[in-house]
Amino acid sequence: MSSRPQIVLTSQDLDRLEALLESLPENAFPGKAALRAELDRAEIVESEQIPPSVVTMNSTVRFSIDSSGEDFCLTLVYPKDVDGTGDKISILAPVGSALLGLSTGDEIEWPRPGGGTIKVRIVEIVSQPEREGKFYR
Repeated sequence: MSSRPQIVLTSQDLDRLEALLESLPENAFPGKAALRAELDRAEIVESEQIPPSVVTMNSTVRFSIDSSGEDFCLTLVYPKDVDGTGDKISILAPVGSALLGLSTGDEIEWPRPGGGTIKVRIVEIVSQPEREGKFYR
């Protein structure tokens, strides 16, 4: 998409993601520079101040595909927590880094299997650790 929505991150997520990026080789994954750029442009708040409608690390998000109305859910996780079940997406995946800090109602382009993109909208933050009082997860 041409205009990127404003994003908000917790200081804790920022610290952990910066440490993760610093621990990886420069060419560890194709989206490293894009994730760094997202972190650099984000508004940073304390965990207790993050709005409940914002995607933070370990949030489960319900999406809607604009063209079909189909819904699906994914949890945004650190690479060590990806388990192959298909219901988690790594922050290091391009779509994962694009999700971080977005809010309910925001839309992003999602890669289609086999090429091209589809537009998906964040319908609901099903669970967010900060909203549940889990500030030090």
